[in-house]
Amino acid sequence: MPKVAHKIFLGFLTAIVFIAFAGLVDNGISYYRTSLEERVYSPEHASLKPSGVVGHGLGIAGSFLMITGMLSYMARKRFRSLSRMGLLKHWLEVHIFLCTLGPILILFHTAFKFGGLVAVSFWSMAAVFLSGIIGRFIYIQIPRSIEGRMLNLNEVRDMKNDVTGIIKASYNLDEKSYNLINESIKKKIEIYHGNPVSRYFSRYANERNSIKSVKKVLRNNNLPKADQRKLIGLVKEDINLNRKIERLDLMQNLFKYWHVAHLPFAMVMLIVMVVHVAVTLVFGYRWIF
Repeated sequence: MPKVAHKIFLGFLTAIVFIAFAGLVDNGISYYRTSLEERVYSPEHASLKPSGVVGHGLGIAGSFLMITGMLSYMARKRFRSLSRMGLLKHWLEVHIFLCTLGPILILFHTAFKFGGLVAVSFWSMAAVFLSGIIGRFIYIQIPRSIEGRMLNLNEVRDMKNDVTGIIKASYNLDEKSYNLINESIKKKIEIYHGNPVSRYFSRYANERNSIKSVKKVLRNNNLPKADQRKLIGLVKEDINLNRKIERLDLMQNLFKYWHVAHLPFAMVMLIVMVVHVAVTLVFGYRWIF
């Protein structure tokens, strides 16, 4: 998928989530703000309650989206026969979309009333959703191939551009300017002391100073704006890869531990959801069919 088309696709999925949430809020805000004791007198109660036409439908749709998102992504990861059906990272994006929209629909299906066995499923779903956000953050910190496979340390190092080599081969800079740029972007990863917050700001300040130094040298050499932007982009990419190399082991370990927490919550949610649906059918609740 071309880069522009991919961005449009992601924007479309994001817009669907926000529009769905806004539409559900706008449709039932007066009902949801009513106390549980007074809702039975609301004209919207018959349709928006969990067993109502709208409420029940939201539960069915939300459950279907979540189950589809979970099972399709798991199947794509585990079955070799599906390995050629699109990139894994695109499947992950659809998984995130379905497992974000699904919980939103289920939230409105409950009409913000939680209790009994359903509460276990709901809070498990909330845990899965929140852990998914954390997992997504960890996921994007780990360099990957275009197919979505995690790269090892040597593969990440191979991704680094020889920025100084590109500058020396393509641009006529004096030796002093070349050395200044080389010193700025070839700095070794420093060991920062202190607490994590101070380490973060120290690293951030050093990285910004490196970029400023390179910008100053490029301006002093009167390089065209387009070339300056290109070289600064390469420097930023180099710094970003240095940062990822530094924390690669940490993020890979965190990702392993994250799976240990995320999957059990998802299984509990799925099991209780199935029990909930079975009990609903046993007691004779039906939707429009």
